[in-house]
Amino acid sequence: MRIDQWTPALHRGDAIGDSTLLMRDVFRAWGHEADVYALTTDADAGARPFSAWRPGAAGDVVILHYALPSALTDALKHQPSRRVLIHHNVTPPSFFADYDPELAAICRKALEELPSLAGHVDLALGDSEFNRQALDASGFTRTGVLPILLDFGRYRRPANPVLTRGLSDHCLNLLFVGRVAPNKCHADLIRVAAYFKRFISSSLRLLLVGKLPRRETGAGHPLPRHYFDDLQSMTYEEGFTPEEVVFTDHVAHDELLAYYRSAHVFLSMSEHEGFGVPLVEAMLMDVPIAAFRSTAVADTLGSAGVQFSSKSVPELAELAHQLAIDTDLRGRVLAGQRRRLPAFAPEAIEAVLKAHIGSL
Repeated sequence: MRIDQWTPALHRGDAIGDSTLLMRDVFRAWGHEADVYALTTDADAGARPFSAWRPGAAGDVVILHYALPSALTDALKHQPSRRVLIHHNVTPPSFFADYDPELAAICRKALEELPSLAGHVDLALGDSEFNRQALDASGFTRTGVLPILLDFGRYRRPANPVLTRGLSDHCLNLLFVGRVAPNKCHADLIRVAAYFKRFISSSLRLLLVGKLPRRETGAGHPLPRHYFDDLQSMTYEEGFTPEEVVFTDHVAHDELLAYYRSAHVFLSMSEHEGFGVPLVEAMLMDVPIAAFRSTAVADTLGSAGVQFSSKSVPELAELAHQLAIDTDLRGRVLAGQRRRLPAFAPEAIEAVLKAHIGSL
């Protein structure tokens, strides 16, 4: 059997792209012919151009990874093999309305395009229960959950030693990992850090690891307002130096490991997550998590971590401090995260994937 995966874009270092390539390797290990096809991809990313794809037999499988509108949506409707949709979520366009109207329009189109696939796929999967429910609401009748596949072994590799030494000082390292986008609510993280510095301890470093937003539209026009500029202005107004609030942009994997291994607490204030790969990474790297309980966060954490439903800045600053210094509290939170982590182990996700493919 041939199992092809389609994705509008595939880039190494992107969670969806990495998961797609891992799935390809799993399919091959099971004895299937398998490739990944993308409309746009890095030269060395491991995907083939979609122009090279050719229809297979009726018993073959095509899997579309959906997060953006693209020509692949209509293409899936008209190809003869068995068809599977994996929904990775679409950020609500309202988050981008003030900063990137073009991106808001793309998200709006993605939300409008998704229901058009209902009735044209044999199986629709969300990578969280939150996303599966979105598929139900869009009219899909046969749905399920397939969490994102992660290579746990990559997180056991050596961390960048120079960066690790630089972060190993007297400061409490408060970490968040995720692209710099309005739905991630970096401003709330800065508010917590400001309260912490003012009322608890000045020895704090806020590490914001993630790709910075673009500065121009696809047509090359400057954006009307820039989210990152607003955040930088806020850090300046709160009296932070660039060494106290660190925006890293995209980082290499060994640098990512250094940030996790140096972190005392992982704090998420994000108001929209389709899955939340960094939450699994933090569990894997044994960093205690405090996270705003929104969208798919509860699906990913289960009962692990410390989850909160309101953003009281003083309480969250005190919580971060206690997670860092209270050995008993920290130990109990980490124990809960270790119990949750096997749900996302590669062998567990591969078993779920095998069951879904077998059901076809």
